[in-house]
This record gives sequence, C-alpha cells and structure tokens, in this order.
Amino acid sequence: MPAPRVGVLALQGAFSAHARTLADLGAEVAEVRTPDDLATVDALVMPGGESTTMSMLLESSGLFEPIAKRLADALPVLGTCAGLILLATDLVGGRADQRSFGAVDMTVRRNAYGRQVDSFETDLDVLGLGPEGAPGRFHAVFIRAPRVERVGPAVEVLARYHGDVVLARQGTVTVAAFHPELSGDSRVHAQFLQEVQR
Repeated sequence: MPAPRVGVLALQGAFSAHARTLADLGAEVAEVRTPDDLATVDALVMPGGESTTMSMLLESSGLFEPIAKRLADALPVLGTCAGLILLATDLVGGRADQRSFGAVDMTVRRNAYGRQVDSFETDLDVLGLGPEGAPGRFHAVFIRAPRVERVGPAVEVLARYHGDVVLARQGTVTVAAFHPELSGDSRVHAQFLQEVQR
C-alpha cells in the first residue's frame, strides 16, 4: 500500500513539527494553504496556533468550505489545540464571528488552562498506545490549552487529565488538547496514520 499523502494546514501556528513527525513515520507530507493543495491529500492535520486567527485565515484563503465538504465526506483529520477548537461543535470564549467545523460533538473553552506561562507537561494514559490496544503512557505538552467541557455520546474518549477529556475521536476525526508533535513521541501520529490507512 502506498504511503498516505497527509496535508498539514500551514496557514499559521505550529505546523512544521507535525510535518516532521509524519515524514519520519513514512507519510508523504504536503503543506496545505489553498483549496488546490487540499484536493491532493488523503488526510489533514490542523495544528495548534491562535484559533481566532486561524478561523479568519481559513475564510480568507477560501479553505473553510472545501475543508467542511471533505469532513462531511469522512476525511481523516487530526486537530491539536487550536485544531481541536476549530473542529468542535460548541465554543465558549471565542469571538462572536468565529466559525468552527462542528465535526466533533463537544463543547470547548478556549485557553481554559491559563496563559502561556501556565503551560505544563504531564504523563497521560492513552487508549490504544499500549500492547493490543491497551492504554499506554504518553508525555503530553499543554500550551494555552483548551478545556473540553462536554462530549456527546458518539465521541470516543482516548485520554483524560484530572477528569477532563484531552484526546478523543469521533468517526474519522481525532482531536487533542495538547501538542503531540512536541513530545518526542510519535505514537499519537502513528495511531492517526493507522486510521487513515483503514
């Protein structure tokens, strides 16, 4: 089977670390900045960054509607931090004109863990990263992280931090409140690539 072509949304934010991690895992990686770029990929990573800025750039680049259509057609997507915010159905603390894709049934609060100085690292038990699908330990980096305040019944919870959902999946979309690309551990990306190749 040929390597999947995975797009990394490259409008703003921490996209280069995602691209390196995916390439190290053998994926063909493409930076996505236009609808034509999006049309060439089998999956998409929506990285961290500033979610209100990313929302505006998705509109000005003409990418919002094409991504929404691909999501409706079950495009595999990994959204981290700001990407999680953009993929949630409900947002607390965003701008009134901020749009999201509504691909994962959850309510999210922006910057709920505090400012940049309140960023932290911790070990999580992540479902599927251990032997035969068991939980495995993963060192997670949280930077101005969003907090998931509610998840719907169709959402599969993969990891929690002090009871809060921090990694979850609904259909072909995986979202993380942390930055797996900064951990030095590629297993979350590898798990996503396994979903892409199914």
